[in-house]
Amino acid sequence: MSEKFTSQQPDQVDAIVAAWRRERPDTDPSPQGIVGRLHRIAGLLDDALDENFRHFDLSQGEFDVLATLRRAGAPYERTAGELAEHTMITTGGLSKRIDRLEARGLIIRTIDSVDTRRRNIRLSSEGLALVDEAFTAHLALEHRLIQGIADPEAFAATLRAWGNALRAAPQS
Repeated sequence: MSEKFTSQQPDQVDAIVAAWRRERPDTDPSPQGIVGRLHRIAGLLDDALDENFRHFDLSQGEFDVLATLRRAGAPYERTAGELAEHTMITTGGLSKRIDRLEARGLIIRTIDSVDTRRRNIRLSSEGLALVDEAFTAHLALEHRLIQGIADPEAFAATLRAWGNALRAAPQS
C-alpha cells in the first residue's frame, strides 16, 4: 500500500460509467461511480480480511462471534439470541459457527443460572487469547486499509449518514 494513488486516476468503474454514457445517453449512470466502487472495494476488503483471519484459522464470521463475546466484557458470555443480534448473523449460520468454535475449544456452552432452559455461550481461556491476538492483527490491517482516505472521520460520518438514510428509506 506504499504506492500513492490520487482521485484523478481513472479506474475500471470510470470506463463502465463512460460506456453507459456512450451507449445510453438518455440515462445518468453517475451513481455507478459510487455504488460500483463501493461494491468493488467491499470485495477487496473481504479478501484482505479473509487472508488476515486465515493466519488464526478463523473465518470472518467466527471472528465476529469471538469478538462479540470479547466485547461483552467478563465473563465474556452471551445467549445465542444476543449473539445473533450483535453479529447480524442468522441463527442457522450462528449455530454452525458456534459448533465449530466449540469443537476447537474456543467457546463453552453453559446452562443459564437463572433460566435452565437457556444456554449461554462463553469464551474459553484459549478463545480469549486467540481473539485478543486476532483483534490486534485485525486493527493493524484496518489501519493500513484506510491509509488512502484523506479524512477518515469525515468519511465515516458520510458513510454513517448514508447508511442511516438507506435504512430509513422505504424498500421498493
